[in-house]
Amino acid sequence: MLFIVSWKICSENRNHVIERFLKTGGVPPEGVKMHGRWYAVGGTAGVGIAEASDAIPIQKWVLEWSDLMTMDVQVALTDEQMAPLLAGIV
Repeated sequence: MLFIVSWKICSENRNHVIERFLKTGGVPPEGVKMHGRWYAVGGTAGVGIAEASDAIPIQKWVLEWSDLMTMDVQVALTDEQMAPLLAGIV
């Protein structure tokens, strides 16, 4: 299952987030495969695509960072998964 993970860092936590990221590499927990992360230029937000067999390791990951940033997670579908659904409503 694919997940769209977006985050927003409040300015007072910026340095703490940087320190933790540099220390840990921002590696998600076991059971989560990170496909990529993208960061907003000049901002404190970003988005990533992750894969996991269920939401439990994703939630663990959110809890590991929720003391410093807000994370929003949505289940994602690929074109191949979405096309039959769209074809069914036309």
